[in-house]
Amino acid sequence: MSEAASAPQATSSVRLGLKENWRQFALLIVINAFVGGMVGIERTVVPLIGSEEFGIASTTIVLSFIVSFGVIKALSNLVSGQLADAWGRKHVLVLGWLVGLPVPFMIVWAPSWGWIVAANALLGINQGLAWSMTVIMKVDLVGPKSRGLAVGLNEFAGYLAVGITAFLTGYLASRYGLRPVPIYLGAGYAILGAILSIVLVRDTRDHVRLEASAHSQQSAPISFGEVFTLTSFRDRNMFAASQAGLVNNLNDGMSWGIFPLFFASFGLGLERIGILKAVYPATWGVLQIATGGLSDRWGRKGLIVAGMWIQSAGLFLTAATRQFEWWLVGSLLLGLGTAMVYPSLIAAVSDASHPTWRARSLSVYRFWRDLGYAIGALSAGIIADLFGMAWAIAIIGAVTFLSGAIVAAVMTGRSGREP
Repeated sequence: MSEAASAPQATSSVRLGLKENWRQFALLIVINAFVGGMVGIERTVVPLIGSEEFGIASTTIVLSFIVSFGVIKALSNLVSGQLADAWGRKHVLVLGWLVGLPVPFMIVWAPSWGWIVAANALLGINQGLAWSMTVIMKVDLVGPKSRGLAVGLNEFAGYLAVGITAFLTGYLASRYGLRPVPIYLGAGYAILGAILSIVLVRDTRDHVRLEASAHSQQSAPISFGEVFTLTSFRDRNMFAASQAGLVNNLNDGMSWGIFPLFFASFGLGLERIGILKAVYPATWGVLQIATGGLSDRWGRKGLIVAGMWIQSAGLFLTAATRQFEWWLVGSLLLGLGTAMVYPSLIAAVSDASHPTWRARSLSVYRFWRDLGYAIGALSAGIIADLFGMAWAIAIIGAVTFLSGAIVAAVMTGRSGREP
């Protein structure tokens, strides 16, 4: 008997929807907050550890920890969907947490910059597996009508935690030094996230089978290579989303590494740097509660195009000014634009994917998106070393504007409510 034929019987007690699955959904929100917090411990202090504790003068070398993170996270994303279909979502989530457990301890005890780079490689695996599973499982639980809302709530939890943790680490660093006190937050996140995932999370593959059995178009078996080419360039909506995701994280990777060094070069203190580094992801996180749901009602395209252009405006403003107040406005614009873009992109890829291969298409999209971290950090570091940090920020702003124009020209603007 085929999987599609046996699905209704196998999933008779399973229901799709946020209301029907709110307990597991809420648990996954909490877990993804811990996933985001793991990145937040690095947003303020790690670039400064490189420049101040290890005395690294080259911006490119300082940003090497983001390059290792981005490449490894992208590759982890690429295999996460395949592993999720083969092993189950929960097993991949737990594996991500087990790999992430050593990260804060390696940063605390690192005797050389190489240890920081290695810790970020492990962090990339943690993020690629754990964050991928929280978003995929939420999309599985809610069904097709609330994908944007599900993604928005997931990313809200993760990036609000990034922002809060970036602020807290900046505050702690201003009082106790860059290490070890600020990094202790990460140890707590890793331990709690692993325990909750092992003990309380339930797999969602039965929800996928139920949705597939009711889908208007049954899908023939499709190879990973076919999913990769469809998501990367053959489907116009998924191509537009993939390139925009890459550029979105390209500018995020640049801001992660360049902004603390840029602000510090004008004499800004650690606590105020922490505020600027917190405002961007916190704004991004909070507003996704609204923008994810709006993308279900208004469609994805308009939010993505406008969001990329608002990000670009925030980057240009940051590069052109030299005062905390203007940098704060730039960070707010960057957060607003990213909030419009982030859940809409994931939902757009989900719209264009069949339930039976959606996890794999999302993993390919997230591969391209998170490869942007490495490209952004490497290119920004080289530009900064050659021409200065303001030029690096402005050039990445121009690339972001161009990416929005590509979405405007290519994406069809299909609504999330269509099957």
